[in-house]
Amino acid sequence: MSQLKELPDPLERAKLAHALAGRAQDYGNEFQVVRNEAMNETLREGQLNSTQLASQLGISKGRVSQLAKGAPPERLFLGSGRVIVALAEKMEDGNDKDGKKKAIQGPVIATEDFQTYERLRELAEEVGLEISFERIPLGGNVRLNRNNLVVICGPRLSPLIEQILEGDPHLRFAKDEDGWYLTDRNTGQVYRSPMDRGENSDVAYFGRLPRPDGKGTFLYVAGIHARGSGGVVHWLNHELATVHRELKVRRFSTLISSRFDPETLEITESERITPFYRPEGS
Repeated sequence: MSQLKELPDPLERAKLAHALAGRAQDYGNEFQVVRNEAMNETLREGQLNSTQLASQLGISKGRVSQLAKGAPPERLFLGSGRVIVALAEKMEDGNDKDGKKKAIQGPVIATEDFQTYERLRELAEEVGLEISFERIPLGGNVRLNRNNLVVICGPRLSPLIEQILEGDPHLRFAKDEDGWYLTDRNTGQVYRSPMDRGENSDVAYFGRLPRPDGKGTFLYVAGIHARGSGGVVHWLNHELATVHRELKVRRFSTLISSRFDPETLEITESERITPFYRPEGS
């Protein structure tokens, strides 16, 4: 604070103070979410009653009831503050279905990925979280060292993501002459996308992966094809509370299979097809 006050340029002082005030507010919101969730859990598990908990926290019993009735605890699985969803750009090939050149070419976000974001936004807002998206530029250079981050980006589009996925001892993306596929390294089972056979189904990787700075994690979603990512969100819509109870914010990885309507492209079915794999010691 003393260094901030001593900045000689008033504009720089104002800009830095404004940025720090925003960060302080974000952290304050996160602390409140964690507090309310922990209060809920304490009461739900019968460790203390409302009167005892109020005494422990130094607040009134009425305030305990007010705070404990806040947002559902499972929202912490997605984040404890404003959630950012990073969506990968890819290069538009510039051709239409007849192979003719289009007038507009350039980097775009796949329609399927944006639809996945929209479904995730609906889920996040339902549990009381603010959410927005940002683009991962061509080359896949995404800033992973931050809180409340969800990344939807296949390893093909980001060498950085590909390297982090290589640290998963259980599940792995790979590629051969027939295309991309997923492997369960514990069982040897290979999962190829039914879409490659003309079926309306795909398989996706879903996990909570370590940040490069070692100070946290981020949620990661990637189908073998873009449509498969939507299957993860469809599955979460039905399983979020259960998944939060089992995993909280611990690291994991699993595979989700889903089917979609060929006309609307909306996901119609989804299921988890591997266990929740956990890294050793976590």
